[in-house]
Amino acid sequence: MTYIEKHEKVSGCVFCNAQAKADGVENLIAFRGKNAYVILNRYPYTSGHLMVIPFAHKSNLEELNSDTRTEMIELTSRCTTILRKVYRTESFNVGINIGEAAGAGVLGHVHIHIVPRWAGDTNFMSSVSETRVLPESLEDTYRRVREAFETRDEQK
Repeated sequence: MTYIEKHEKVSGCVFCNAQAKADGVENLIAFRGKNAYVILNRYPYTSGHLMVIPFAHKSNLEELNSDTRTEMIELTSRCTTILRKVYRTESFNVGINIGEAAGAGVLGHVHIHIVPRWAGDTNFMSSVSETRVLPESLEDTYRRVREAFETRDEQK
């Protein structure tokens, strides 16, 4: 309830606004690459729901240069590797909604969703009452994912 009461409507692009802030629980950016970054979804379908977003504010993939598109796919792969390790994820839904008719929640700034999935992860709350129940706070998810990115960077 605290999150809903404190949440205020912001102007501009939510992704551009996030990337302008220092990384932390405030903006939920877990990793910054050269052309794109990884952020937790503020309204996740499951714990560990990540998004890969280009720094460039472009509405579709063809507007991005090939280096950015390549980095986005590499970061998507890295996200699945990290989520398998941190959450023991069995499967993933990975997708891009481009345009309003496709269900894009943020128009104008293309992004890739990485949604961890487990066998039997739907329950009566999401099926019957259209309510999501997350077993972990966003702050805890952020800490776990960010630490996994940092650990992997140290191992290189």
